[in-house]
Amino acid sequence: MTGLARAGRSLARSPATSAATLALAITLGAVAHNAPHRAEVAAAGESSPSIPRQDFLNVPYDGSYTFVRVRFNGFRGGGFARGFGRGGGPGWAHDYPYADNNFIRILDEVTVLGPNTLGTNIIDADNPDLLRYPIAYVSEPGEWAPTQAEVDNVAEYLRKGGFMILDDFRGNGEWRNVEAVFGAILPGHRFRLLELEEPVFNSFFEIETLDLPPPTFGQYDPIFLGLHEGDDPDGRLMVIANFNNDIGDYWEYSDLGYYPIDLSNEAYKFGVNYVIYAMNR
Repeated sequence: MTGLARAGRSLARSPATSAATLALAITLGAVAHNAPHRAEVAAAGESSPSIPRQDFLNVPYDGSYTFVRVRFNGFRGGGFARGFGRGGGPGWAHDYPYADNNFIRILDEVTVLGPNTLGTNIIDADNPDLLRYPIAYVSEPGEWAPTQAEVDNVAEYLRKGGFMILDDFRGNGEWRNVEAVFGAILPGHRFRLLELEEPVFNSFFEIETLDLPPPTFGQYDPIFLGLHEGDDPDGRLMVIANFNNDIGDYWEYSDLGYYPIDLSNEAYKFGVNYVIYAMNR
């Protein structure tokens, strides 16, 4: 790296790092669909038929920041329909484990947060252990068909200070489903369009533009939306939605050269900002 982060960087609020000074992706070295609108499935109380759920070798809780991916009940079930690896698995597992591992390495490189670099965790949406971790990443929430246990657990998680990142979803059908899901989780809260001045976009890096083109499905216009505590736009941001985009895809393939390095760098900057914002709130 170019001396960016480890020299004197702290988690306390400080002037954001210039967005023009990085080449994040190259430090790694070697390392669609529209879901039907199913508001009625929110809080249905029953899981969809699926392959038996697999166990994961999660790293033990030790108080350090650990990347957490949420496994949820989906329209297609909660198992691994096509196994691990790039391009496989149900929506909640898309880009796993490469995106998670690549991102945590970048976070460790450019901050002094001291994240857990021994592994990342997958935690079910209805598991109370989720409340141990301040930040949770959700892939393809347009497929989410939550049980009542998931609704109750995620609601408690968010109200007790949790921060949730929604990524890799697009189109009106998937958006309607996400609105229905979070309408059940946080009644009385509504998603608002986020502007560049939002604190989350200036918590570490100075994000210069929100016009990050999606790596795939370029026919969609990407936007960022959020849910704020108490439905107050000046309140704590509890949920951020990378709608019509897929920053996890940039993370996953940043070591393979599929996408331009500058776009992968920008995707990492958004992710780092999300973590630093959430850890300071």
